[in-house]
Amino acid sequence: MQLTKPGAEIFVPDGTPVEEALARTTHMGIGTHQDDLEIMAYDGILKCFQSRENWFTGVTVTDGAGAPRADLYADYTDEMMREVRRAEQKKAAVIGEYSAQVLLDFASKEVKDPANAAPVADLKTVIAAAQPKVIYTHNLADKHDTHVAVALRVIQALRELPEEARPEALYGCEVWRDLDWMCDADKVVFDVSPHENLAAALTGVFDSQICGGKRYDLATLGRRRANATYFESHGVDIATAMIYAMDLTPLIHDTSKDPVAYVREHVDRFYEEVAQRIRKHTT
Repeated sequence: MQLTKPGAEIFVPDGTPVEEALARTTHMGIGTHQDDLEIMAYDGILKCFQSRENWFTGVTVTDGAGAPRADLYADYTDEMMREVRRAEQKKAAVIGEYSAQVLLDFASKEVKDPANAAPVADLKTVIAAAQPKVIYTHNLADKHDTHVAVALRVIQALRELPEEARPEALYGCEVWRDLDWMCDADKVVFDVSPHENLAAALTGVFDSQICGGKRYDLATLGRRRANATYFESHGVDIATAMIYAMDLTPLIHDTSKDPVAYVREHVDRFYEEVAQRIRKHTT
């Protein structure tokens, strides 16, 4: 398989040949940074963990070189951070028993450049080889520029693939903005209660980020617990951990649909729900 960057790599934890590892994929997560998959695509990881039928493949688009650093990583160069984060992502792939972990190794600025066709080309190559049933990526309302850029590149790649190579579902998940604001009818809700120890291990393995001053491990598990408790105001909890997602599937089947307009529809429905509730209780 030919990928663009010289440092691109496909890591297979159990040693299966790359072509077979990709071909057995049923669930795929496509994230921007090392640790994004473990935060946003845990539903797919969980569905495939210890399964004979389902296999999760992770795709990390950027190289991690620009990560903030502190503590014992404070004096690391960009190249040193790139290697540390690559190693951490591979550790997560082993812990989560991924079918494969793809590291595309692009710089963030390359992904954010809409004129750069290489990220889309690589995504098409990987997706076509794997043909997963479900893909998890970033939601389009995320507040991180590179996250939104990656989601758009994923949508573009899928639109350029034949219909038969596209997944049954594409979900935009929570990282740098949760989706609690969406109307409940619009939310895709994943119950990720089982194996809390696995969730903790997957988010905790990224030591360079945690030591770097960001407790993503605690925040991620806390968000999932908060989602589960605050999901229903008039009933008892039905789960101990939930992840919310925006269904992006319509954007890959209707290639004329504008992503901006699609998100605006969700925002407008949220506005109307809030406005109606206020009007109902206004004298």
